[in-house]
Amino acid sequence: MSIFHKIKEHFTDVLYIWRHEMVKVVKDEGVLMFLVIVPLGYPLLYSWIYNNESVHEVPVVVVDQSHSALSRQFIHDCDASPDVDVKYYAEDLDEARSLVSRQLVKGIYLIPSDFATNISRGEQGTVSVYCDMSLMLAYKAVYQTAVVESARLGAGINIKKAGNYTKREDAITAQPLAVDEVTMFNPSGGYGSCVLPAVLMLILQQALALGIGMAAGTARERHRNGQLIPDDDPHYRGAYRIVWGKALCYAMMGAVAAAWLSMAVPAIFSFPQMADGWTLLWLLLPYTLASIFLGMTVSCLVRYRENVMLIMVFVSVPLLFLTGVSWPQSSIPGAWQGVSWLFPSTFGVRAFIRANSMGASVSQILPEIRLLWIQTAAYLGIACLVYRYQFRLARKYAGR
Repeated sequence: MSIFHKIKEHFTDVLYIWRHEMVKVVKDEGVLMFLVIVPLGYPLLYSWIYNNESVHEVPVVVVDQSHSALSRQFIHDCDASPDVDVKYYAEDLDEARSLVSRQLVKGIYLIPSDFATNISRGEQGTVSVYCDMSLMLAYKAVYQTAVVESARLGAGINIKKAGNYTKREDAITAQPLAVDEVTMFNPSGGYGSCVLPAVLMLILQQALALGIGMAAGTARERHRNGQLIPDDDPHYRGAYRIVWGKALCYAMMGAVAAAWLSMAVPAIFSFPQMADGWTLLWLLLPYTLASIFLGMTVSCLVRYRENVMLIMVFVSVPLLFLTGVSWPQSSIPGAWQGVSWLFPSTFGVRAFIRANSMGASVSQILPEIRLLWIQTAAYLGIACLVYRYQFRLARKYAGR
């Protein structure tokens, strides 16, 4: 057989396997859900939940033991802020703690009895802040409101004691050192704009791995002797052809999901979106391929349809932490950082955030892109070895 006929036969088998896999995916509700519905619908739910970006009107309880004009002014200023809502007044700290334990409030402002007395003597007054740390956004609102309003109240007291003659002197007395706060890469300071870009990229990897793994589990349940590759189809006659045919099927669906997750969802929910189309293409091409071949490699461990959910869903939260988004990368132990290098999400998430949220160019995320291509080649080779082994088993049980 000539080289031309071999190449033609190779492409014919690849296209046949691609078409066959597409039909199986469309007919399999479980696989279709993970490869299509989850990447399209799940990000909308996640982004809608965090669309407010930050929390406002967090309920707090006040224990005012001073009962002075200054304490009432502090309470009024905190209540007037957009982030805190003074819901209750308590007689003592024990009563306030009971309100926190019943989740009626998220924080306590304790104003001691000597609050106004110390300030009038020229001494430092204190306000104790107790926060429910189970929700970091609520803690941030309660604590920062107390800091801001206490600084504002203190500035007003200093101005009264200074005896200035001009407004300029009052401004210098209130704030001797001016600080210009510039919020970079996350103008709203919201939780969604910080974490959701990482979640979107992780969803792409997990959805592809879940869909490919479930398809592999289905194949093993249907074929004789629990083999991944059918032994009665003449077109399934080479590991490389099988891998590329299946990969072509998953890549088509992965391309749609990648475009939706990287461009459409951030645009719908107004997340930072600074990367251009070419930058995203340079990043998402190796990331999608690496995720596909990772899924095909993991599929060798899947004996039944449900197994892949136990494997991939279990590692979803650890993988989010290992990206360095929800937990500082510098604080991750070296051994776990080594584990994170096994997953495309580690480099894909970091590069996507730098490109889409920080405006990094292709050259600036080139190290991550190179590592993703290395992962693509490595997992492609492993997948071919796995399918070659399965191919030999299929031929053995078929008696050929």
